[in-house]
This record gives sequence, structure tokens and C-alpha cells, in this order.
Amino acid sequence: MNAKQAQLTEKIRDVPDFPKPGIVFKDITPLLQDGESFLLACDLLAEPYEPGSIDLVVGIESRGFIFAPPVALRLGAGFAPARKSGKLPWKTVGETYQLEYGEDRIELHQDAVRAGQRVLIVDDVVATGGTAAATAKLVRAMGGELVGQSFLIEIGFLGGRELLSGPNVHTVLKF
Repeated sequence: MNAKQAQLTEKIRDVPDFPKPGIVFKDITPLLQDGESFLLACDLLAEPYEPGSIDLVVGIESRGFIFAPPVALRLGAGFAPARKSGKLPWKTVGETYQLEYGEDRIELHQDAVRAGQRVLIVDDVVATGGTAAATAKLVRAMGGELVGQSFLIEIGFLGGRELLSGPNVHTVLKF
């Protein structure tokens, strides 16, 4: 772990038994409250990409919305929100994915991704990978070129990285 990663790790607190017993939640709010750490996190999420190399950053609901717009601005790109079913106000396209018990659906506005756009997906955490994989599938189905996926935190033992097909899966911190 380098000094920048250590600075961010110090700002992430563990919350045991949230949202249910046995889960240790990685709370990023202390990191967000510190301007220097928040800026560093956004810079490190964008680091593998050159300004102008990305046309659109797709942020995944909900904490991906915190990081994706600053990353988009850093890269000179636009931003589109990927939301749970029924949350977007206009015509949508979506992708259903499996959860541990049941299924969920992620949606984008039908005009969010144009054919040939170079797209980066950003979220705070990749855990089991289902939401990110469904978002990537949706971006590709809409004609976007998935250039990469960037996450602040990877929870390694949950195996989410294995679901993330495609180029350049980048994580800033691994737990």
C-alpha cells in the first residue's frame, strides 16, 4: 500500500453488522468529509485515463453518483446516472441481474449512451460485482465502447472482479 492509499484507508471506517449481522460495512463518509482525501480519491479513480480519452462516465446508484461527476469533469467527459428500476424520469433501457436472493434491475435513459461513445463506469465499491456487470452489459447493448471500470474499494473475498468482463478494471483500495 502506498502513501496515497494509506491516506484514504485511514478515512474509511468499518461499521460492523450493517446493514445486517455479519456484514462489515466500509463507511466512506469520513473520507468525503475531508476535502483533500475526497479530491485524492477522485484523482486516483481517474488516474488510468487521459483527459479526452473518455466521452461519458456512468455512475452507479447511489454512491457512484458522488465520485462519477468529479471524475467526468477531470477527464473532460459527460456524466450519466445508472439507477435502480423506476427511479429515472424519462424513457429507459435496463438490465436485470441476480442477487443472492432474487433479482434487481439497473436502468439508463434510452439516450444516455450513444453508439461509439467511450464509456467509463465508476462506483464506490465492487463487492459481488452484479450491479457493475449489469451496467457494463447495458452500456455495450446501447452501443457504447466500455473503456474501463473504476472503483474506490474492492472487497476481494466476495469475488466480484470475476464478473467484470472487459478492459481495465481499476480499484484504488482492496480489502
